[in-house]
Amino acid sequence: MSSPAPTQPTPDSKSTQSIESAAQPEQPRNPLHGLTLEAMLTALVDYFGWAELAERIPIRCFALDPSVKSSLKFLRKTPWAREKVEGLYLFMLREIRRRESGGLKS
Repeated sequence: MSSPAPTQPTPDSKSTQSIESAAQPEQPRNPLHGLTLEAMLTALVDYFGWAELAERIPIRCFALDPSVKSSLKFLRKTPWAREKVEGLYLFMLREIRRRESGGLKS
């Protein structure tokens, strides 16, 4: 007689959950979490425009013949520039919140 083949233990839901949470920790207070660089750049261009964006972050891809595609290519390869864009995006979010709450006097 042959014995039945051993079966592989299936992971229970708790261990699967812990693996998923370890892979992507939740960041409820991080406004950049889950946001793409393209979404940030598009929001900045809509809010400031290319000219003011080039003044605030002096890089050529914002000043000379700017486009989202060329800017993304540069920002993905240049960590310091990406950090500046992320910082300006956070500043923009704070400004929007201030205006909505009435904290900014005109």
